[in-house]
Amino acid sequence: QVRLVESGGGLVQPGGSLRLSCVASGSIFSNKRMGWYRQAPGKQRDLVAFITSDGTTNYADSVKGRFTISRDNAKKTVFLQMNSLKPEDTAVYYCQMWDIIGSSWGQGTRVTVSS
Repeated sequence: QVRLVESGGGLVQPGGSLRLSCVASGSIFSNKRMGWYRQAPGKQRDLVAFITSDGTTNYADSVKGRFTISRDNAKKTVFLQMNSLKPEDTAVYYCQMWDIIGSSWGQGTRVTVSS
């Protein structure tokens, strides 16, 4: 059974940085597309970024130039480096593992950007 465990969230001031991590277990990792989504209070869950098995990346317009997604296949880990954080980045961030069969989700890590 696939298990995804996110970490790295917390409280940060506007303009600050955080690095989220998501460790996968119970599945082959290297051939999966990995993504980060976020859900703000009262809103739907939206894609933040994803990275394919060959390293191709895609970002939401709202985070381009500020966030960077990367992966370490040996450690079965995907990262989200978040810089120049804004209050509107406040949300619960979820890790997703995806392939054509289906997807799995982590439990989420909360990010709060506030002074």
